[in-house]
Amino acid sequence: MPLAPGDLKRKEMVVNKKTIMLGIVGDSAAGKTTLTRGIVNLLGKENVTAICSDDYHKYNRKQRKEMGITALNPACNYIDIMEQHFVLLREGKPILKPVYNHATGDFDPPEYIKPTRFVIVEGLLGFHSRIMRDCFDVKVFLAPEESLRIEWKIKRDTTKRGYTREQVLQALEARKHDSASYIHPQRAYADIVVNFYPPPEHRKNDNSHLNVRLVLRPTIPHPDLSDVLEHAASNGTPKPPITMSLGRDEGKPADILEVDGNITAQKTDELEKLLGSHLMSAASKMNLEKLGVYMDGDVEKRSYPLALTQMLVAYHLVTALETIGISQEG
Repeated sequence: MPLAPGDLKRKEMVVNKKTIMLGIVGDSAAGKTTLTRGIVNLLGKENVTAICSDDYHKYNRKQRKEMGITALNPACNYIDIMEQHFVLLREGKPILKPVYNHATGDFDPPEYIKPTRFVIVEGLLGFHSRIMRDCFDVKVFLAPEESLRIEWKIKRDTTKRGYTREQVLQALEARKHDSASYIHPQRAYADIVVNFYPPPEHRKNDNSHLNVRLVLRPTIPHPDLSDVLEHAASNGTPKPPITMSLGRDEGKPADILEVDGNITAQKTDELEKLLGSHLMSAASKMNLEKLGVYMDGDVEKRSYPLALTQMLVAYHLVTALETIGISQEG
């Protein structure tokens, strides 16, 4: 039976696969850059090319305000160029990527990007079209508790982007419709959904004690974590710091992996080593020093649930690399 045009294009993309691609999508200030940075440090900067799909805005900040359009709206972004560039990166070919400067709200000169063996694309609209989605080996959607995301956005935009608290709250209100219409629906395409949320005893404490719930959908093969779960359960406390259960997400079955925000540094280190054993040949090359690091305003802190999340995502990249046999030489 002949292949339909869409199937033929997807088959060609598989044949031409020269890189392993990870897509990370989420609303503004959902933690996309933080997750990306940890994975880059883990696998080595020389091995990972990370780009932001938000660089493909059509209009600068002044123009968007005059037009009454938000950056979350696909009509405000060059979706067709994003598709072209994602396919080129997938094929191991260089691109001339636009650069949007969040500090100035305008565009800087474009940047020449030559992909390495791993490519991470993080941003608002990475899963918007099927062409873009088909480029990724692994798709992650970040869905922190909304009150947390608002807190993170206020802190980031007031400390790094020169906004006042009132301006940030106004922007959040103006983006509500587009967030619900264009960002949240992309959750349905993710292989992994990451949900950070505060436990009751630390709701007003720092973010280092956040719990994380990972929805592991059966769209990709997830690692057998039985040894990790068994080791986590051997700490002698009534509730293990890591648990796995079968649940449902958006009406469909999925494994739910929970990591307690109060997990100790010692237990995290033990579990990181166990997870590292799942990374096979890349395990000896991993840099664990910067795992779980995030910025709380201008202060660098560490979250152990974040560290384990970054390692789990890295596992998928490494196993995808070994599955298709891309050269380890570059």
